[in-house]
Amino acid sequence: MSERIAVIGGGWAGLACAVELSATGQRVCVFEAARQLGGRARRVEIQGLPLDNGQHILLGAYHETLRLIRLAGADPDTLLERLPLELNHPGGGFRLRLPRLPAPLHLAIGLLGMQGASLREKIAAVRFMRALQRTHYRLREDISVADLLDRHGQTGALRRFMWEPLCLAALNTPAALASAQIFANVLRDSLGGKREGTDLLLPATNLGQLFPEAARRFIEGNGGEVRLSNRIDALQPSLIIGGETFAHVVIATAPQHASALLRTLPETTETASLLDGYAFEPIGTVYLGYPEALGFPFPMIGLDKREPGRIGQWAFDRSAEKSGQGIAACVLSGEGLWDSLDNETLAATLHRELQDTLGRPLPAPLWHQVIRERRATFSCRPKLARPTPDTPVRNLWLAGDYVCADYPATLEGAVRSGVTAARRILAQR
Repeated sequence: MSERIAVIGGGWAGLACAVELSATGQRVCVFEAARQLGGRARRVEIQGLPLDNGQHILLGAYHETLRLIRLAGADPDTLLERLPLELNHPGGGFRLRLPRLPAPLHLAIGLLGMQGASLREKIAAVRFMRALQRTHYRLREDISVADLLDRHGQTGALRRFMWEPLCLAALNTPAALASAQIFANVLRDSLGGKREGTDLLLPATNLGQLFPEAARRFIEGNGGEVRLSNRIDALQPSLIIGGETFAHVVIATAPQHASALLRTLPETTETASLLDGYAFEPIGTVYLGYPEALGFPFPMIGLDKREPGRIGQWAFDRSAEKSGQGIAACVLSGEGLWDSLDNETLAATLHRELQDTLGRPLPAPLWHQVIRERRATFSCRPKLARPTPDTPVRNLWLAGDYVCADYPATLEGAVRSGVTAARRILAQR
């Protein structure tokens, strides 16, 4: 008979762990403090529309995420729109589009065919990627992304519109502070991998429907439990939670919450101190609702332009077909001027920048909604110490994007950490 396993945290890491365990017949109980699953990638209702607490994209290289979505019974082929990678900054005159050709030909042709970059910059970009490939994307030392780009002569439009925005989007940490090794890992599995790995996967539905809701059905359908609005504030010896004894416990919360739990056991205070030293980065999502569809040239466009003082980074066309509304989701990663603006000023500024980027006037927004997450992700800095899935307490495990040492704070990193914890548990049986 299978043993009971507790998973504390119903975000993507915890759900991935629970689904992986449930698929092998384990009885899992998921404890989630919030009233819904999904963590920092969850469904929210705005103006009566099912949207998300933040705009997320996936890449074709998110193999474990796609596998877990399928395992839970959802179909990523219908819930995600797959498009060739395109970095389009209409206001800055920059565009990179990777053709549907075998790797590495797709990357070479895409880089050499970029619009808005000089021939010198294009050749430098090809040399940069080849230099990383020769070292198998392993750096002699972990430095900042800015230093890495400096060393490889990445300047001008290519740096402003490609490398630095990619770093900020993937690591949620500015290039001047971000880990070059983790950035190289991201490039290895995306631009440096198979052509399909570079594809953009844009959710065609809300994030709850993409994985969390299917995961709950799968867990409960396999004899498990999901307990919402159930906060766990402390761990007890012998893996007792609320008077119930479990054979294994997986802590799958954000690092700051994991630290609080780990401090309740003397054996894990060292790991708690490690997590206490983490810095965090904010993410802002600003939804702008318009009376009609917006007609973006591509579902994701860059708002940057060749002039100082702009705050916009990326905008996504989330127009709602059923309501006929045009909806722009503007994403703001990492610290910046945007975080000092009040909601009204922030929405008005992004509306102006969106008009400027599209090169045409837009009607005044009918509504706006600003979502700020002050500690959205850990700051992915050079030489950042990351904990392992196992802890000094037997059968107590960690999962979360911060545990996946190869990746930044992404959905794929979270899912991989959950799968790793599940497989460590299964290996003991």
